[in-house]
Amino acid sequence: MVVTTQTSQSVRLSRGQPLALARNGTGSCLSAERRKGRSSGHSSTGDGGAPAKGFTSDAATRSGGAPIAEGAHESDSSAGAESRRGDALRSFTLSTSDQRRTDVSSRLRSDKCVPGSQSFTKLNYDLWPRVVDAKEHDSRSSSNMSPSDFLDSLMGRTSGYDARIRPNFKGPPVNVTCNIFINSFGSIAETTMDYRVNIFLRQKWNDPRLAYSKYPDSSLDLDPSMLDSIWKPDLFFANEKGANFHDVTTDNKLLRIFKDGTVLYSIRLTLILSCPMDLKNFPMDTQTCTMQLESFGYTMNDLVFEWLENGAVQVSDGLTLPQFIMREEKELGYCTKHYNTGKFTCIEVKFHLERQMGYYLIQMYIPSLLIVILSWVSFWINMDAAPARVALGITTVLTMTTQSSGSRASLPKVSYVKAIDIWMAVCLLFVFAALLEYAGVNFVSRQQKEFLRLRRRQRKNQKDEDMREGRFSFAGYNMSQCLPTKDGSAVKNAAPAPNPQPLVPKDIDTMKKKFVDRAKRIDTISRAAFPLAFLIFNIFYWVTYKIIRHEDIHQK
Repeated sequence: MVVTTQTSQSVRLSRGQPLALARNGTGSCLSAERRKGRSSGHSSTGDGGAPAKGFTSDAATRSGGAPIAEGAHESDSSAGAESRRGDALRSFTLSTSDQRRTDVSSRLRSDKCVPGSQSFTKLNYDLWPRVVDAKEHDSRSSSNMSPSDFLDSLMGRTSGYDARIRPNFKGPPVNVTCNIFINSFGSIAETTMDYRVNIFLRQKWNDPRLAYSKYPDSSLDLDPSMLDSIWKPDLFFANEKGANFHDVTTDNKLLRIFKDGTVLYSIRLTLILSCPMDLKNFPMDTQTCTMQLESFGYTMNDLVFEWLENGAVQVSDGLTLPQFIMREEKELGYCTKHYNTGKFTCIEVKFHLERQMGYYLIQMYIPSLLIVILSWVSFWINMDAAPARVALGITTVLTMTTQSSGSRASLPKVSYVKAIDIWMAVCLLFVFAALLEYAGVNFVSRQQKEFLRLRRRQRKNQKDEDMREGRFSFAGYNMSQCLPTKDGSAVKNAAPAPNPQPLVPKDIDTMKKKFVDRAKRIDTISRAAFPLAFLIFNIFYWVTYKIIRHEDIHQK
């Protein structure tokens, strides 16, 4: 609005800027009595002596009042002054309230001034900013509301929104798009067959009741407490064993609403999920662990889950597992469940985990291999050193038994045979065979003593039998013919009884050497046979489990 004074000075009114008119050159308020006393040829002069100019206002123009001409004459009647005051009154009462209109009207009628006068200018200065502020306040309140009022109108009690009713009630099912971000993946336990994972679960769906247009922002990030005010999908993890939320330092939840009514809901979870494992190839196995997301109460007529097209499963950079390598490809699919209560939507993701056997190679395979090799040392120890060979054999057997028990301690009690069981059993078999080998060598080496003992026993038995029959050998005295028999008759011309010849020392040494050489030959054969047999087993074992079965698993 522009106010024109006698000195042709213009001042533009704006919000927050009061009207300031220069006192110098401001037109004076000429009363009707002064106008009558003036000559008709004189013109009104201001305080500075300049000709007084008329006052032109936008309000007066808009209200239909004509600008007041310069040099108002004395002949103007009081009726003309009243008309001009009425024009000014109409210009100020266009956009004000009834009370403000009454205030302005009373002040103008009580003041004997016209537009262009000091009194009018002062009145303009006092009332016009309040009029403008009132108009702007009315416009702001009608177009912009506070966030609290907006949320109340969107999902509060006055909005008519009911969180108990799903979107599109009695209509098409709600499509919920899901994706997950994996923060950590680990603690895979073979004994309990489960794994632990920390994720961000994100769900997105459209709720037409939450669409808005009055608020200027394209999306609203709301406090997690507002989650209780809206409808949410009843998602749960079908293979979950345990889970917990995170609330440090606040609830780790995110709620975002877009203009079209799309809702984004994100939450941080730590889950313990079941993972059935096939441990036949343990510790050279590859496991497939699943994560199933299912609706608990809504059937597929009301709710449908689906994976996000791009980036459905994201993994944190630098994520490593202690024993496994997670393959980059994640198999996404559907696992719709059919119960007697209906058909429920279900989606799943499969993680392919390939075990790294470095730990088991250091803790199981290499120690057991060294124990088997240690048992072969007895083949080079003299067979007469019985305490040394027996102690070595028993020690290796007991150590191998302890090692085998330790390998089974961290595994479930399954009924089938695992790869580590075959290795430990064969190693224990080789160690036990080395102990039995010395038992055989010792037995063979002592055969010559047993043979001599047997010969002595035979001679003694023969002598006892002869004594019982009453026959003695008197061949040296030619008295064998006179020996009586049991019936009292003499035996004539009886042949002398055979008498076994005693072994000479030369024959004893020869027999002893024969059996000792036989025992040594067993040790010599064992020195080559045991390592060769173990080498053949290793070739067969590693080719079977690392190449053949590994390729079969990858093909599946």
